[in-house]
Amino acid sequence: MEQTATVWNDLIGHEWAVELLRGAVTNDRVGHAYLFTGPEQIGKTALARTFAQALNCEAPDPEARPCGRCRACTLIAADRHPDVRVLHPEVSGRGQLSLKIEQIRELQRNLNLAAYEARRKAAIVTNFQAASQGAANAFLKTLEEPPGDVVLLLTAVEADALLPTITSRCRVVALRPLPAERIAGALEQRWHLPPEEARLLSHLADGRLGWAVDALDDPDVVQDRAQKVDSLREALGGGRVERFALAEKLAKDPEALTSILQTWLTWWRDLTMLAWGGHEGAITNVDRRQELMNLARRWDREAVVTALKQTRTALWQLEHNANVRLVLENAFLTYPYLEGVIPDRGP
Repeated sequence: MEQTATVWNDLIGHEWAVELLRGAVTNDRVGHAYLFTGPEQIGKTALARTFAQALNCEAPDPEARPCGRCRACTLIAADRHPDVRVLHPEVSGRGQLSLKIEQIRELQRNLNLAAYEARRKAAIVTNFQAASQGAANAFLKTLEEPPGDVVLLLTAVEADALLPTITSRCRVVALRPLPAERIAGALEQRWHLPPEEARLLSHLADGRLGWAVDALDDPDVVQDRAQKVDSLREALGGGRVERFALAEKLAKDPEALTSILQTWLTWWRDLTMLAWGGHEGAITNVDRRQELMNLARRWDREAVVTALKQTRTALWQLEHNANVRLVLENAFLTYPYLEGVIPDRGP
């Protein structure tokens, strides 16, 4: 769940993006389509929702929008406004997100209707990188000929994952991970977390405030992340046979795999930074610092970089519906072995 907001000041970080959108509302220079990009749980949907509030806020002074108190602001914050639609991809049978053409067509029918009460109708479509080719092509027609007084707000992990014809018709707002210090400060001040706990969560969040807030509400989030790191250690501690067996096991739950690989990516990134002389205080997995430092001294630096790159490739392949088991097996083949583990020929 990404952070929720009712007024601009409730958003933490991304000040330049807030000023850009606030200025568009104040000066009545709103584009017909925006694309918010960035990692999961970084605040893309929260920013898009707050922008939709500002577009329809009932406050008489444009500079005071959104007020967070009027009927329009409260309904949009709860995703219940009749003229502001929020569309999420569905989970496919393979456990992957899929935005289907039927969803887009239903949205298009809604957007072509007259507004009930909004100043501007809006549609927030999340994780647009999950759109099928048919859905993306259908939505392109809406981008090319948008209905009057309609603002389209898309979110995606990265612009490159979308059709160039989609991206070129949107104003791209690229959000970046927040510094750990910024997240820790927010956790202490707004959520009253003790400094040491705030520091740990801020590093584990990897720049995503939404992840840290979820971890506050659900302590199992941190435990789940630890289990994902342990599964990586399990792979590194085995030969090829054990790695392929783990790949088969993980492939049975593809819905969870993207999150697992994202956690592994932070581990490899930390290891790469330490192997190349980076400061240990800047790593994400601070609770694994000593283990990471030991491995950084032991492993060849190029092997660590190769593992990092292959994990990124695996994430890209999963987004493009590659065979899950093969993706994992290819990654495990590039990962270095722990000392004392002899690579075997496999099955």
